[in-house]
Amino acid sequence: MSDKTGLVPFGKRLARLGAEILSTGGTARTLREAGVPVVDVSEFTGAPEILDGRVKTLHPKVAGGILGRPTDAHRKEMSEHGMVPIDIVVVNLYPFRETVARGAPFEEIIENIDIGGPTMIRAAAKNHERCSVLVDPADYGRVADELEKHGAVSSDLRFELCRKAFSHTAAYDGAIANTLGKLKTPESTPTDFPETYHPELKLEYALRYGENPHQKAAFYSLPGVKGGSLARAEILQGKELSYNNILDLDAAYKLCAEFELPAVAIIKHTNPCGIAVAEDGVLEAYRRARACDPVSAFGGIVAINREVDGKLATELGETFLECIVAPSFTPEAIDVLKVKKNLRLLKIPVERLPDGELDVRTVAGGMLVQSRDVGIVAARDARVVTKRQPTAVELADLDFGWRVCKHVKSNAIVFVGNGRTIGVGAGQMSRVDSVKLAVSKSLTSLKGSALASDAFFPFRDAVDEAARAGVTAIIQPGGSVRDQEAIEAANEHGIAMVFTAMRHFRH
Repeated sequence: MSDKTGLVPFGKRLARLGAEILSTGGTARTLREAGVPVVDVSEFTGAPEILDGRVKTLHPKVAGGILGRPTDAHRKEMSEHGMVPIDIVVVNLYPFRETVARGAPFEEIIENIDIGGPTMIRAAAKNHERCSVLVDPADYGRVADELEKHGAVSSDLRFELCRKAFSHTAAYDGAIANTLGKLKTPESTPTDFPETYHPELKLEYALRYGENPHQKAAFYSLPGVKGGSLARAEILQGKELSYNNILDLDAAYKLCAEFELPAVAIIKHTNPCGIAVAEDGVLEAYRRARACDPVSAFGGIVAINREVDGKLATELGETFLECIVAPSFTPEAIDVLKVKKNLRLLKIPVERLPDGELDVRTVAGGMLVQSRDVGIVAARDARVVTKRQPTAVELADLDFGWRVCKHVKSNAIVFVGNGRTIGVGAGQMSRVDSVKLAVSKSLTSLKGSALASDAFFPFRDAVDEAARAGVTAIIQPGGSVRDQEAIEAANEHGIAMVFTAMRHFRH
């Protein structure tokens, strides 16, 4: 057993109940050193461990002892072959994932593919009618409790452990398939994607419905994901989260996590209707974010990358909101917001998501898989393509706008000024229409503002439209066959323009 957590106390409880314990190798040694009587599997089977320990439990007396059913025919056959029933199987599989994660050589990875363990787990799970299978130390106490109280493990618990066991071996085999599926040969460099993809998903809870009431839905988590996770959020108050709540929370969380300064993002239908940063704190950031589009903020989702205190909570409570997610809430803030019983408060560290994870979306008949869009090019590192260089103030706004823009549905246009959004154009079929929409949504003058575009301008019309609105600086990826037209338009209007050479489409 690779994980010996809770093993000795569990072994002692079983021994006190008169159980005969079979074990191998280091596990047997650990139990003996703790004073727990153990019979070596090799002694039980009459066959030694062979082939450098590759063969330990692969023996008819083990398999038969696990798989034998409580029928007269099976009892008779087992007796004829010297088999005795094995009622509890406890297995921790070789640490395959951990071995891969630390960059071990191929030979070591292969040796950490468990064979006997999954065989016993599957056998015991199949025979859950009589046998209890444990793959999680958290279940040791539950089994021991039932044995001590009732002298047997209940059928309900045996079936629960059976389901858990098959999920466990499926995930284990999936991890092996994902790893080896990236290799053309043992010596080759792993490809980005395996030939077959086996994600492990764990049901967190069923949702009341999906995007619409006639759709069924559930929330599944990906175990082992690094960084922040909505699955690990602590829900402090409020009614159950909906499908749309979770989508919006994800969008708000990811956007807010882009910024080191105190930041607040207000999301509606996965698009920001306002976001701002403020050196003097999140209260000011919230005021400035809400001012961008207070009408759309109604019924929105708010993400905050600092603790929520009483003053901020009071102002948050003045607008109808669906959810608030933040790293923490002071007791005063919770007292202020608890009067809004349906408002969901989620506590989760707001931090940038790490690279290396995959984003997955389903389509009819298949699934799209891509690496996560965590890339960002700072405005100061972008290439200036116009006659006029951006000023330091413009660079700061361009950088802010560029980080916001990657979280807006394409075609995305974001007007910003002084660390806040002042106009957002999202999801339009043409880029110039996104510019016009952002201008129409603005509640303040756009004179002297900066503009971020998630992709290149296919024509100069969007630059001309932005100039009429008062834009003085633009950040965009570049890469259009008509880039020169856009550059010439910017030069005509005295606009500073930079190219990042990195696009941020969000469909």
